[in-house]
Amino acid sequence: MAEQAETAITGGTAAEIADSVRDLIESGILVPGDPLPPVRVLARRLEVNRNTVVAAYGLLARSGAVIGQGRAGTRVAEHTPMAQEGYVATGTLRDVASGTLRDVGTGNPAAELIPDLSTALHAAVGRPVLYGEPVIDRGLEAWARDWIAPDVPSDFQLTVTSGAVDAVERLLAQALTRDDAVALEDPCFLASIQVTRFGGYRAVAVPVDDEGMTVDGLRAALAQGVRAVIGTPRAQNPTGVSLSARRAEALRAVLAEYPYVLVIEDDYYSLLSQRQFHSMVGPDHRRWALVRSVSKFIGPDICLALVASDAETASRLAMRLSPGTTWVSHLLQRTAHALLSDAGTRAAIARAGAHYAARNEAFATRLAQHGIETVAGDGINLWVGLPVFARDVGERLKERGWLVRTGDEFRLDPAAGPSRHLRLTIHELDDSEAEALAVDLAEAVRAGR
Repeated sequence: MAEQAETAITGGTAAEIADSVRDLIESGILVPGDPLPPVRVLARRLEVNRNTVVAAYGLLARSGAVIGQGRAGTRVAEHTPMAQEGYVATGTLRDVASGTLRDVGTGNPAAELIPDLSTALHAAVGRPVLYGEPVIDRGLEAWARDWIAPDVPSDFQLTVTSGAVDAVERLLAQALTRDDAVALEDPCFLASIQVTRFGGYRAVAVPVDDEGMTVDGLRAALAQGVRAVIGTPRAQNPTGVSLSARRAEALRAVLAEYPYVLVIEDDYYSLLSQRQFHSMVGPDHRRWALVRSVSKFIGPDICLALVASDAETASRLAMRLSPGTTWVSHLLQRTAHALLSDAGTRAAIARAGAHYAARNEAFATRLAQHGIETVAGDGINLWVGLPVFARDVGERLKERGWLVRTGDEFRLDPAAGPSRHLRLTIHELDDSEAEALAVDLAEAVRAGR
């Protein structure tokens, strides 16, 4: 197809050339894996500057239509599925369901630790909500304001969205246009990678260390012109790292020079967290949002997140909601409020957070006894560093009956090389199962050496 594409591609600007290639892909003239003409060849035929073709290929790459392979050229991207939380590939799902494989990579909370919804659902049933009424349940709004107020830099407005991912997607859409740059933690939460890619934004990686997003990394990203920053103040997924007070202060100092860059803090773990909340948003920052989902503690099926933000961001976010869902179901809002305002439920959530922390700490101790040193951070998962490539260890564990997630899925830059980390969800293993996994993991590492 390369020869046919070379003569079919038209255009005199980068946008026109990119649109022409998209048309060829959509019409099936170009299919996944097909090479695009070399930059030099296409520029000569179209009688444009080589930089124009480079820019066109860049637009296509950022939209996910093509993939650059260095000296191997540029090819139409394969339609490979993206990794998702809790998701198991179809072929593997059969093995998990049959018990052949034990899945310790789901990222899911423990079902038995999610509060019983029956009483709250009964309390949520009431007068029907009609068009034109307030979009936020008054009881939930009052409770949420008291909860959030101590952790935000200034006066705020409250918005309810259908979960944290929905909030982040709409926040980016109201502030950015296609090809704008977004600073993301690296390694990164899977949903943030997906939202950025599907929105056509350009991800700029900011490394994460044991105190959170790095200062030099954020400074470098801002210098590249990012228009939004997405950070996780506590229980960063996948690493489990939380921002220290010192690091948060340093990040605020860097961001003070960029007050109109949108800063989104995804505090998804909030009520379960064993760490204090520290914000990277300073008191004078102009564009910011704090997102708190309820999925990890009252269930993923309660698709609801609370978004506190400055007035301008809240206004734009409301406009992004108005053409579509308009509001989140008041049945969900009332159910969430009934649970979150109940002292017994709050105590159960606190016990769940302590349980996850204790199980991760215990497993880290087991690994240390087998020669694998790991620091248990905050969160549902455990981030395990390895002396060998994680992908090889993952394959060996699969042979031993374990399904794990390697750090490769969370990397923003595949060119950075294979990961040496596993992200494990082990809180549902009993002691004997945990010991078996630790032994198998240690043996898989030894085999890799």
